[in-house]
Amino acid sequence: MAEAEESSKPLFAGLSDVSISEDIPVEGEITVPVGTQSQDEDSSTLDEPVKETIMRDLKAIGKKFVHVMYPRKSSALLRDWDLWGPLILCVTLALMLQGESADSKEEGAPQFAEVFVIIWFGAVIVTLNSKLLGGTISFFQSLCVLGYCILPLTVALLVCRLMMLHGDSGLVGFIVRLVVVTAMFAWSMFASTAFLADSQPPNRKALAVYPIFLFYFVISWMILTFTAGTKEKPGKN
Repeated sequence: MAEAEESSKPLFAGLSDVSISEDIPVEGEITVPVGTQSQDEDSSTLDEPVKETIMRDLKAIGKKFVHVMYPRKSSALLRDWDLWGPLILCVTLALMLQGESADSKEEGAPQFAEVFVIIWFGAVIVTLNSKLLGGTISFFQSLCVLGYCILPLTVALLVCRLMMLHGDSGLVGFIVRLVVVTAMFAWSMFASTAFLADSQPPNRKALAVYPIFLFYFVISWMILTFTAGTKEKPGKN
Protein backbone atom coordinates (compact mmCIF):
# COMPACT_ATOMS: atom_id res chain seq x y z
CA MET A 1 0.00 0.00 0.00
CA ALA A 2 2.81 2.39 0.87
CA GLU A 3 4.41 1.75 -2.49
CA ALA A 4 1.09 2.45 -4.23
CA GLU A 5 0.68 5.76 -2.41
CA GLU A 6 4.25 6.83 -3.33
CA SER A 7 3.70 5.94 -6.95
CA SER A 8 0.51 8.02 -7.05
CA LYS A 9 2.40 11.20 -6.04
CA PRO A 10 3.33 13.43 -9.00
CA LEU A 11 6.97 13.57 -10.02
CA PHE A 12 8.92 16.58 -8.65
CA ALA A 13 6.11 17.29 -6.21
CA GLY A 14 8.50 19.10 -3.91
CA LEU A 15 9.10 21.78 -6.48
CA SER A 16 5.59 23.17 -5.97
CA ASP A 17 6.76 24.64 -2.66
CA VAL A 18 9.43 26.73 -4.34
CA SER A 19 8.37 30.33 -4.83
CA ILE A 20 9.96 32.87 -7.16
CA SER A 21 10.43 36.39 -5.95
CA GLU A 22 8.51 39.05 -7.80
CA ASP A 23 11.74 41.06 -8.21
CA ILE A 24 13.23 38.44 -10.52
CA PRO A 25 11.93 38.76 -14.10
CA VAL A 26 10.83 35.46 -15.57
CA GLU A 27 10.30 36.64 -19.11
CA GLY A 28 11.73 39.18 -21.50
CA GLU A 29 13.99 39.64 -24.51
CA ILE A 30 17.64 38.60 -24.76
CA THR A 31 18.96 42.06 -25.50
CA VAL A 32 21.42 44.40 -23.84
CA PRO A 33 19.65 47.33 -22.16
CA VAL A 34 20.31 50.56 -23.99
CA GLY A 35 21.01 52.43 -20.78
CA THR A 36 23.90 50.15 -19.80
CA GLN A 37 25.89 50.72 -23.01
CA SER A 38 28.50 53.39 -23.28
CA GLN A 39 28.77 55.67 -26.25
CA ASP A 40 31.81 53.77 -27.54
CA GLU A 41 30.16 50.34 -27.32
CA ASP A 42 26.72 50.95 -28.84
CA SER A 43 27.88 50.08 -32.35
CA SER A 44 29.19 46.67 -33.33
CA THR A 45 32.38 46.40 -35.39
CA LEU A 46 30.99 43.43 -37.31
CA ASP A 47 29.21 45.75 -39.74
CA GLU A 48 32.11 48.19 -39.88
CA PRO A 49 33.76 48.70 -43.29
CA VAL A 50 37.17 47.08 -43.71
CA LYS A 51 38.73 50.47 -44.48
CA GLU A 52 37.62 51.92 -41.14
CA THR A 53 38.89 48.86 -39.28
CA ILE A 54 42.31 49.10 -40.93
CA MET A 55 42.54 52.85 -40.32
CA ARG A 56 41.60 52.42 -36.66
CA ASP A 57 44.26 49.74 -36.19
CA LEU A 58 46.87 51.86 -37.98
CA LYS A 59 46.07 54.82 -35.74
CA ALA A 60 46.46 52.60 -32.67
CA ILE A 61 49.84 51.38 -33.93
CA GLY A 62 50.91 54.97 -34.65
CA LYS A 63 49.99 56.06 -31.13
CA LYS A 64 52.13 53.27 -29.68
CA PHE A 65 55.03 54.36 -31.89
CA VAL A 66 54.68 57.86 -30.43
CA HIS A 67 54.76 56.42 -26.90
CA VAL A 68 58.01 54.62 -27.75
CA MET A 69 59.70 57.66 -29.29
CA TYR A 70 58.56 59.84 -26.37
CA PRO A 71 58.56 57.45 -23.40
CA ARG A 72 56.46 58.58 -20.49
CA LYS A 73 54.42 57.06 -17.71
CA SER A 74 51.63 55.54 -19.77
CA SER A 75 49.91 52.18 -19.79
CA ALA A 76 48.86 52.39 -23.45
CA LEU A 77 51.29 49.69 -24.58
CA LEU A 78 50.29 47.42 -21.71
CA ARG A 79 46.54 48.03 -21.73
CA ASP A 80 45.91 47.90 -25.50
CA TRP A 81 48.66 45.49 -26.48
CA ASP A 82 48.97 44.06 -29.97
CA LEU A 83 51.62 42.30 -32.05
CA TRP A 84 51.01 44.10 -35.36
CA GLY A 85 53.57 46.81 -34.65
CA PRO A 86 56.33 44.36 -33.62
CA LEU A 87 55.59 42.25 -36.71
CA ILE A 88 55.87 45.29 -39.01
CA LEU A 89 59.16 46.37 -37.40
CA CYS A 90 60.58 42.85 -37.49
CA VAL A 91 59.76 42.38 -41.17
CA THR A 92 61.14 45.85 -41.97
CA LEU A 93 64.43 45.08 -40.22
CA ALA A 94 64.72 41.70 -41.93
CA LEU A 95 64.01 43.15 -45.37
CA MET A 96 66.49 46.00 -45.00
CA LEU A 97 69.20 43.69 -43.68
CA GLN A 98 68.46 41.25 -46.47
CA GLY A 99 69.50 43.94 -48.93
CA GLU A 100 73.08 43.53 -47.77
CA SER A 101 73.26 40.21 -49.63
CA ALA A 102 70.98 41.07 -52.53
CA ASP A 103 73.65 39.94 -55.00
CA SER A 104 73.52 36.42 -53.58
CA LYS A 105 70.19 34.66 -53.70
CA GLU A 106 71.47 31.85 -51.50
CA GLU A 107 72.44 34.21 -48.68
CA GLY A 108 69.33 36.40 -48.88
CA ALA A 109 66.67 33.96 -47.63
CA PRO A 110 68.62 32.58 -44.63
CA GLN A 111 69.50 36.11 -43.60
CA PHE A 112 65.84 37.14 -43.54
CA ALA A 113 64.98 34.06 -41.50
CA GLU A 114 67.96 34.68 -39.22
CA VAL A 115 66.85 38.21 -38.35
CA PHE A 116 63.22 37.15 -37.96
CA VAL A 117 64.05 34.22 -35.66
CA ILE A 118 66.58 36.15 -33.57
CA ILE A 119 64.13 38.96 -32.85
CA TRP A 120 61.13 36.80 -31.96
CA PHE A 121 63.08 34.07 -30.19
CA GLY A 122 65.03 36.69 -28.22
CA ALA A 123 61.83 38.50 -27.25
CA VAL A 124 60.28 35.23 -26.04
CA ILE A 125 63.37 34.38 -23.95
CA VAL A 126 63.42 37.85 -22.37
CA THR A 127 59.69 37.59 -21.63
CA LEU A 128 60.05 34.17 -20.03
CA ASN A 129 62.89 35.48 -17.90
CA SER A 130 60.69 38.38 -16.80
CA LYS A 131 57.84 36.03 -15.86
CA LEU A 132 60.15 33.67 -13.95
CA LEU A 133 61.47 36.61 -11.95
CA GLY A 134 57.95 37.42 -10.82
CA GLY A 135 56.85 40.01 -13.39
CA THR A 136 53.30 41.26 -13.03
CA ILE A 137 52.51 41.76 -16.72
CA SER A 138 51.29 39.09 -19.11
CA PHE A 139 53.37 37.23 -21.67
CA PHE A 140 51.95 39.09 -24.68
CA GLN A 141 52.16 42.49 -22.98
CA SER A 142 55.90 41.99 -22.56
CA LEU A 143 56.26 40.84 -26.19
CA CYS A 144 54.35 43.94 -27.29
CA VAL A 145 56.62 46.33 -25.39
CA LEU A 146 59.85 44.62 -26.49
CA GLY A 147 58.67 44.57 -30.11
CA TYR A 148 57.53 48.19 -30.25
CA CYS A 149 60.76 49.39 -28.62
CA ILE A 150 62.69 48.09 -31.66
CA LEU A 151 61.45 51.22 -33.46
CA PRO A 152 64.53 53.39 -32.59
CA LEU A 153 66.83 50.66 -33.91
CA THR A 154 64.76 50.45 -37.10
CA VAL A 155 65.26 54.21 -37.53
CA ALA A 156 69.00 53.70 -36.94
CA LEU A 157 69.14 51.04 -39.66
CA LEU A 158 67.27 53.32 -42.07
CA VAL A 159 69.75 56.16 -41.41
CA CYS A 160 72.70 53.81 -41.90
CA ARG A 161 71.29 52.51 -45.16
CA LEU A 162 70.74 56.03 -46.48
CA MET A 163 74.31 56.94 -45.56
CA MET A 164 75.64 53.87 -47.39
CA LEU A 165 73.61 54.75 -50.48
CA HIS A 166 75.32 58.15 -50.53
CA GLY A 167 78.72 56.46 -50.42
CA ASP A 168 79.62 57.32 -46.81
CA SER A 169 81.60 54.10 -46.27
CA GLY A 170 84.82 55.58 -44.90
CA LEU A 171 86.03 55.92 -41.34
CA VAL A 172 84.03 59.10 -40.73
CA GLY A 173 80.88 57.44 -42.02
CA PHE A 174 81.46 54.43 -39.78
CA ILE A 175 81.90 56.68 -36.72
CA VAL A 176 78.66 58.50 -37.55
CA ARG A 177 76.82 55.19 -37.94
CA LEU A 178 78.30 53.97 -34.67
CA VAL A 179 77.04 57.08 -32.87
CA VAL A 180 73.57 56.75 -34.42
CA VAL A 181 73.25 53.05 -33.56
CA THR A 182 74.53 53.62 -30.01
CA ALA A 183 72.08 56.47 -29.45
CA MET A 184 69.14 54.44 -30.77
CA PHE A 185 70.22 51.45 -28.69
CA ALA A 186 70.14 53.63 -25.57
CA TRP A 187 66.72 54.95 -26.63
CA SER A 188 65.33 51.42 -27.02
CA MET A 189 66.71 50.45 -23.61
CA PHE A 190 65.26 53.54 -21.96
CA ALA A 191 61.83 53.10 -23.57
CA SER A 192 61.56 49.40 -22.75
CA THR A 193 62.67 49.77 -19.14
CA ALA A 194 60.29 52.70 -18.68
CA PHE A 195 57.40 50.33 -19.40
CA LEU A 196 58.76 47.08 -17.94
CA ALA A 197 60.81 48.12 -14.91
CA ASP A 198 57.83 48.77 -12.64
CA SER A 199 56.44 45.30 -13.35
CA GLN A 200 59.42 43.59 -11.68
CA PRO A 201 60.12 43.08 -7.97
CA PRO A 202 62.44 45.83 -6.65
CA ASN A 203 65.22 43.40 -5.75
CA ARG A 204 65.19 41.71 -9.20
CA LYS A 205 65.08 44.65 -11.59
CA ALA A 206 68.75 44.26 -12.54
CA LEU A 207 68.19 40.58 -13.43
CA ALA A 208 65.27 41.61 -15.65
CA VAL A 209 67.07 44.51 -17.35
CA TYR A 210 70.23 42.56 -18.26
CA PRO A 211 68.53 40.21 -20.80
CA ILE A 212 66.80 43.24 -22.33
CA PHE A 213 70.24 44.86 -22.69
CA LEU A 214 71.56 41.75 -24.47
CA PHE A 215 68.48 41.56 -26.71
CA TYR A 216 68.82 45.09 -28.05
CA PHE A 217 72.62 44.87 -28.11
CA VAL A 218 72.49 41.87 -30.48
CA ILE A 219 70.10 43.71 -32.82
CA SER A 220 72.31 46.83 -32.69
CA TRP A 221 75.39 44.74 -33.45
CA MET A 222 73.66 43.16 -36.45
CA ILE A 223 72.73 46.60 -37.78
CA LEU A 224 76.23 48.01 -37.33
CA THR A 225 78.12 45.03 -38.74
CA PHE A 226 75.80 44.48 -41.69
CA THR A 227 75.94 48.14 -42.71
CA ALA A 228 79.71 48.08 -42.21
CA GLY A 229 79.86 45.08 -44.53
CA THR A 230 78.53 47.10 -47.48
CA LYS A 231 81.87 48.64 -48.27
CA GLU A 232 82.89 48.73 -51.86
CA LYS A 233 83.33 45.19 -53.10
CA PRO A 234 85.65 44.29 -55.97
CA GLY A 235 83.76 44.07 -59.23
CA LYS A 236 83.15 40.77 -60.88
CA ASN A 237 84.74 40.09 -64.21
